[in-house]
Amino acid sequence: MKTKLLFALLSITVTLPAHAALNVLACEPEWGALAQELGGDKVKVANATTALQDPHRIEARPSLIARARNAELLVCTGAELEIGWLPILLRESGNPLIQPGQPGNFEATRYVPLMEKPQRLDRSEGDIHAAGNPHIQTDPRNIALVADALSKTLASVDAANAGYYQARYADFKTHWTAAIARWEAQAAPLKGTVIVAQHQAYPYLENWLGMKQVATLEPKPGVEPSVASLTAVLAKLKITPAKMVIRSAYNDGRASEWLSQRANIPAVELPFTVGGTPGANNLYGLYDDTISRLLKAGK
Repeated sequence: MKTKLLFALLSITVTLPAHAALNVLACEPEWGALAQELGGDKVKVANATTALQDPHRIEARPSLIARARNAELLVCTGAELEIGWLPILLRESGNPLIQPGQPGNFEATRYVPLMEKPQRLDRSEGDIHAAGNPHIQTDPRNIALVADALSKTLASVDAANAGYYQARYADFKTHWTAAIARWEAQAAPLKGTVIVAQHQAYPYLENWLGMKQVATLEPKPGVEPSVASLTAVLAKLKITPAKMVIRSAYNDGRASEWLSQRANIPAVELPFTVGGTPGANNLYGLYDDTISRLLKAGK
């Protein structure tokens, strides 16, 4: 009997993997996609949100708490983008590995110079972020900065595979640098294009491509447009015409369509993150599709 039991235990031992994949929970799809690019088959990635959800506001549901409980690395935007739900998720998970200040807690905005830092913090002005605008993923140059930092974090959290992560980062950097040059050449006709945005979500994209935003549909960040606020934007466009009005895939399209019809300019839905449109099915597709949609509207 003892011999049979020993054999059974040995059989179990040799069938176990030498090293299980690192469990990564990404707050937004762009960081999940980046973690997958850098981690390859050494990581198992889950996303807390989809491209069709407002990342400011989601529910810390039980299935998400369970994912957080098992995560070994949490990758989020930071800069208070997730302040409405992430603290609850972290508390309910009880997972010490991913708490703020731990090696397993990564915030992308720590590695990117942030734009639009408020001079004063007044919550009556809407969803104002004290550290600056958190929507850094709309500029691929920011993805490059975050990739460098995230590859080092992966190597630190999962030291046994550090060389693997660094090799994947080197390969990613080469291809990403070439892609940025290609996107900038394709997007050259967009320089100076005047736009309206539904939410203050695209200052990094505008800065990268040289576009000029003259108005937002939201009267204050995070406040849904009203007829009065849309009428005010329409009046402004009679003085400073815009070429298009842009919105993110998760936005309600009615406000941008209202303005589109009355100002006679196209309403453009942008993916905003990976998965926002059929073409944005990975990080490269995110920028391919964004630029394609902007160029089409700008003709």
